[in-house]
Amino acid sequence: MILVDAHLDIAYNAISFNRDYRLPAYKTRAQEDPAAMDIRQGGPGLASVGLPDGLLARTAVVFATVFTMPDADKFFPLSTEPTYKNVQQAYDNGQRQLDYYERLTDDHEQLRLIRTAADLEAVLATWAPDAPMHGRQQGLVLLMEGADPIVAPEQFEEWYERGLRAVGPAWSTTRYAYGDGDPGPLTPLGYDLLEAMADANALLDTSHLAERAFFQALDAYPGPLMASHSNPRKFYDSERNLSDEQIRALAERDGVIGVVAYNVFLDAMYRRGDKRTAVPFTRLLDVIDHVCQVTGSAQHVGIGSDMDGGFGLESVPLGMGSNLDLWWITTGLRERGYAEADIEAVAGGNFLRKLGEALPRG
Repeated sequence: MILVDAHLDIAYNAISFNRDYRLPAYKTRAQEDPAAMDIRQGGPGLASVGLPDGLLARTAVVFATVFTMPDADKFFPLSTEPTYKNVQQAYDNGQRQLDYYERLTDDHEQLRLIRTAADLEAVLATWAPDAPMHGRQQGLVLLMEGADPIVAPEQFEEWYERGLRAVGPAWSTTRYAYGDGDPGPLTPLGYDLLEAMADANALLDTSHLAERAFFQALDAYPGPLMASHSNPRKFYDSERNLSDEQIRALAERDGVIGVVAYNVFLDAMYRRGDKRTAVPFTRLLDVIDHVCQVTGSAQHVGIGSDMDGGFGLESVPLGMGSNLDLWWITTGLRERGYAEADIEAVAGGNFLRKLGEALPRG
C-alpha cells in the first residue's frame, strides 16, 4: 500500500523560508528560530514536512504546488518569496518555482517529476514488494494553486509543456475565478482557461473556488476533477470547506477530495495558535467517514494534507510530528472496520485513478 498526498507547497516553503525538502522535518525545525516561525508573530509555524518522512510513510506521489501569493494577501511578513502586483510578476514567480522543482528532481535520485503515465509507472515500480528500499522514488505532480501566473488562457500550453498537470483557478480571487470568502463566478477568462485545460485533459482542482464558481466549473469542465485539499463544512462552516451538496456533485463527476490536516478546518472551535491538544488525530478519520457517508463509497476521498501550507506543527492534529504520521490514517481506518480495498483507495488509489485519466501516455 502507498500514499498519495495531493497538496504540498514545497517550492513556496523553499523560496520563502529556505526550507530544504530533502531534510527530515525534525532537522528543519532544529535549524529554524522558533520565535521567527511562531504563527502569532507572522511566521508560518514549525516545519512539519520532509522527504525522508514522506518516504517512511510510503508517500509515493505528491502534488507539488506552484503557489504565488498576491501582494494584497501576503500572510507572512517574514517570507522572502516575492508577492505579485501584476500578471508579469505572477508569471515570473511561478516560473521561479518551476525552475526549483526541475533542479530539485535533477539533483535527487529519489525524486522524479511526473509528466506522463510512463513517469508514474516508473515511480510506482520502485514501490513494488521486491524493489529495494533505497531505490524508492517519490513522484512530484505539478499543481498550480491560483492561476494568475498563466498570462492568458492560450499560454496554458507553455505551462503544460513544462510539466504542469493540474490547475486550481483560484486561491484568493484571481483573473480567472472568485475565491472562497469572495462570492462570485468564473470570469470570462476563467471559461477560456477551462477550455484550454480541457484540450490538454489536465486535472481541474476546485479547492478555493467560491461556491458559485465551483458549480460553474463543474458544469463547464469535461475533464478530470478533484478538490486537492478541502474538508467538509460539517466540521467548520466556511466557504473554504465543501458543503455536502458540493461533495455529492464532485462524486457524481467521479472527483476526489483530499482531506486537510489543519485544525482550523477540522474543528469550528479551534482558533489559529491554540495548543495542539485542541483536535485529536481521529478527527481526520471522521472527515474521511463523512465524505464516504455522503457519497456512498470510499471512492471519492483521499489525502491532501497541505502540511506547511500556511500552518505548521502547532496547527495539526494531536500526535502528529510530521508528514510521516499520515500513514496512521491507514491504521485508523482499519480499526474502524474499513475493507482493505477501501483503505488502499483512500490512501492513494483514488488520486492515482485521476492521474491515470489525466496523464498523457507519451
